[in-house]
Amino acid sequence: MEKIIYLDHAATSWPKPPSVGEAMLNALEFAGANPGRGSHRMAVQASRVLFETRKELATLFGIKNPNDIVFGSNTTEVLNLAIRGTLQDGDHVIATMAEHNSVRRPLELLRKQGIIQVDYVPVDGSGSIDLKKMEHMFRENTRLVVCTHSSNLLGSILPISEISQLCRKHQALLLVDAAQSAGVMPVDVGQLGIDMLAFPGHKGLLGPQGTGGLYIAPDIDVQPLIYGGTGSQSEALEQPKVRPDRYEAGTPNTIGIAGLGAGVKQVLTISPSVIYQHEWELTQHIMEGISSIQGVRILGPEMGQPRTGLVSFIVEGYDAAQLAFQLDRKYSIAVRSGFHCTPLAHEAAGTTDTGAVRASVGYSTSKDEVDEFIRAVIELTSDK
Repeated sequence: MEKIIYLDHAATSWPKPPSVGEAMLNALEFAGANPGRGSHRMAVQASRVLFETRKELATLFGIKNPNDIVFGSNTTEVLNLAIRGTLQDGDHVIATMAEHNSVRRPLELLRKQGIIQVDYVPVDGSGSIDLKKMEHMFRENTRLVVCTHSSNLLGSILPISEISQLCRKHQALLLVDAAQSAGVMPVDVGQLGIDMLAFPGHKGLLGPQGTGGLYIAPDIDVQPLIYGGTGSQSEALEQPKVRPDRYEAGTPNTIGIAGLGAGVKQVLTISPSVIYQHEWELTQHIMEGISSIQGVRILGPEMGQPRTGLVSFIVEGYDAAQLAFQLDRKYSIAVRSGFHCTPLAHEAAGTTDTGAVRASVGYSTSKDEVDEFIRAVIELTSDK
């Protein structure tokens, strides 16, 4: 396989640490039974795989009880669980213009069905929100605030702690979409005041695709999204109340969760603070390197400001999709182009007609790779 400069970590991290594949193979060979569905040794070992991964995640996110962590196939699934399992007829929801479609589409479906009302807090071009405007949106029936921790288009980091304080003041729950922050910056649910945290396994946590999870605070009762066999209380007609069984009907992705556990261990070994600093420095280098291109506009926070490890940009006179295509075909550089499943963020950035090119780094990305990317973009945009 030819060398690839991979700058699409915001979509999924690659390559995975060798320990991830090793853990998955080990689980396939020695823990291939159905967890929670038997008392034989292999079934017990499969259950242990799941619990050990929950423990690692609890350590990472400052969660007291690992059983408050529910596994799912991706962030989209667990966001649907949190949203659809929390909201009831007549509830009001506050979200932001930075939200991914994994949040917006479930909300808009419930609104179209006449079940809820939704308001979106405006986001400016740098990805910031006005907390005073947000507070004015609260109503007596505001049940839930849904907020991305970091925009997958702009890279901006939203003030979760301050938003949590508003939620407490107005007795609303806070659901945080950590798709772009889990594993790449410190996230402590207690310190930040988060009621529910949705996270992917395959991005900053370095695990395989098909994994993700949701933290649910112990005092919140979320209705399950899927009902069925859990291996516990099988004689009952109703879904069990005990966690995490209540939310994990059906056979889980034990092999994938084993890989996720190995990825989380790697993150804990390095530490999210170190990962954030490495990625932030690379984004600053990218921004400095492409800022000299005529007609370039870099989206999100200005240089020197906090942001997660991505840089989205447009170049006047150049099609974003074509630019990304040429980076792949001519230079073997993988980036993302288009609308990134976040149309309201593009509206805030003024790029609804053009989309954008997004280069996103990971802890494995080197400065030399970033330099090659910068040179390639300069060459491609100087052809005309």
